[in-house]
Amino acid sequence: MTTSIAPLESLGRVHFIGIGGVGMSAVARIMVARGVPVSGTDGKDLPVMHDLAAAGARIAVGYDAENLGDAQTIVAGSAIRADNPELTAARAAGLPVLHRSEALAATMAGHRVVTVAGTHGKSTTTSMIAVLLKEAGVDPSFAIGANVPALGVNAAHGASDIFVAEADESDGSFLNYRPLIAVVTNVEADHLDHYGTPEAVFASFDSFAALLPPEGILLVCADDAGARALADRTGSKGTTRVLTYGTADDADIRLHDAGPGDVSVAVAGEVHRLELQVPGRHNALNAAAAFAVAVELGVAPDAAAAALAHFTGASRRFELKGQGRGVRVYDDYAHHPTEVRAALSAARSVAAGNKVHVLFQPHLFSRTREFADEFAEALNSADTALVLDIYPAREDPIPGVTSALIADHLSTGRLVSADEAVRAIATVAGEGDVVLTVGAGDVTAYGPVIVEALGG
Repeated sequence: MTTSIAPLESLGRVHFIGIGGVGMSAVARIMVARGVPVSGTDGKDLPVMHDLAAAGARIAVGYDAENLGDAQTIVAGSAIRADNPELTAARAAGLPVLHRSEALAATMAGHRVVTVAGTHGKSTTTSMIAVLLKEAGVDPSFAIGANVPALGVNAAHGASDIFVAEADESDGSFLNYRPLIAVVTNVEADHLDHYGTPEAVFASFDSFAALLPPEGILLVCADDAGARALADRTGSKGTTRVLTYGTADDADIRLHDAGPGDVSVAVAGEVHRLELQVPGRHNALNAAAAFAVAVELGVAPDAAAAALAHFTGASRRFELKGQGRGVRVYDDYAHHPTEVRAALSAARSVAAGNKVHVLFQPHLFSRTREFADEFAEALNSADTALVLDIYPAREDPIPGVTSALIADHLSTGRLVSADEAVRAIATVAGEGDVVLTVGAGDVTAYGPVIVEALGG
């Protein structure tokens, strides 16, 4: 990864290969708003590409070397293969090729940067911070890895000098940013296809914390063992300020969470009630982090607490897809055992004593191999757990690794085919129950079909 950040004005005309991706389109949207000449392509014609074209970007569908035009800098998405004709032509022409994170870092120059990292909760927490600041009268720039209904978009150029961004640790690219405030929601072993070992994951977060300047702040969740260990290691160096948030007795920003309608944060001896529209302890913790960031940036505590009531969730984060026969159907991006447990816990609170049925699609062969037992344990908290075949994403199959590694350890579920999944869920769900589609792949498409099957 890079150690220096190119100034935005030095990039010239920027061409995005894979511009339709949620992260890529976010950076492109901000660059267009700042007057940078932008072009881009994607293999599919996606709605966000029409938005970018309307804003002034030159957009093409399908990859062809001719699409580069007179571009001076190339930004390539993580999913772009080395033999992509545009990427091949760019390298042959000697054009600089930036990772998405490097391009995003260039748009952050001159701002007070807030980055949100962690194994889980990044998109929701980043979204909460951006919504809170806007509602409190601050107009931040932001870039989020999910669309946010309360904001209307996943990225925007704001009028203030504050920039809020999700920082992705999956490939180490979060080390390209230079934050003033770094939030770490949790630290667990994940993305071992990139890191190799849990120790390498933990070391990358140490490097992330080390990016903070002396006047910076590391804000970590006191309820998470990995994040607390990071806080201890960073605090012992004495190089930057460390603050904690959570329900732990020694948290600097103390969260009280007794369930819906009884959530508050205490800081400096004052208690501030939070009205949250999103369920679950994990979201209460995310809200405490957002509150703490806003207060550190100068927002009055009461205004920060009140502004959180305007956050209605992020796309694919316990998102209501509809209902039928009195059954509510939600969709969640959870793709790690801890995230699955949190999503099911939120579903339990919403179901209020009724049953919870989950349709889970494992994401990546490597992740399934590493966490099969943990996934099964998490899914066993549902009344019904149905498991689809693995969504491979960028990976080739691994011999012997299938969804059966999970399904064989389920006490209340089984493996289902794509053809039978909707019927199986619709058959078991009764009035008052909650259905949850879970995973980072195309399982999200099942939600509306289930709603239809339920007569919604």
